[in-house]
Amino acid sequence: MSKYIKGLLQKELEEKITGHNIKDFVVVSTKGVDGVNNNLMRGGLGKKGIRLMVVKNSLFKRALAGLKMDTAAALFSGPCSVAYGGDGVVDVAKQVIEWNKKVKAMKILGAYAEGAALDAKGAERLSKMPSKVELLGQIVTLAMSPGAKLASVLGSPAKIIAGCVKTIVETREKEEKQAA
Repeated sequence: MSKYIKGLLQKELEEKITGHNIKDFVVVSTKGVDGVNNNLMRGGLGKKGIRLMVVKNSLFKRALAGLKMDTAAALFSGPCSVAYGGDGVVDVAKQVIEWNKKVKAMKILGAYAEGAALDAKGAERLSKMPSKVELLGQIVTLAMSPGAKLASVLGSPAKIIAGCVKTIVETREKEEKQAA
């Protein structure tokens, strides 16, 4: 392939990376995965908004270098696919790990997250982290907690006063009934 053609393919791949907003991804090897499992895996990942792109290593490394993401180049050896999308790289890692349990021929080679290349063990640790949605839920819970405690503290004296008033009313009613 001529340098001109390689340059065109690299430019097209760079545009695809920026167009799909691929900043973080998981690198897997699907060597040995049969067609049925490949289709099932792609369909299952697609339902979660995750895409799987087979790449030519040399061109993808050049495209990554052109986009200043060349630290990920070390992850690409042998037949590789890039999994990306979803709500973030943590969700992608979780889904890929889940599919790795079902499809034994697939191997996780690593991940690229926040400008750092992670090996296979790093990708597995990444899958154990809370997802973006879970983190947002935790933040909301933490933000709401002081407000709930404050409301409880402010409402407590009112409950005590209401209980006292109720007791006074009940005792007066009993006294009136006994007097009558």
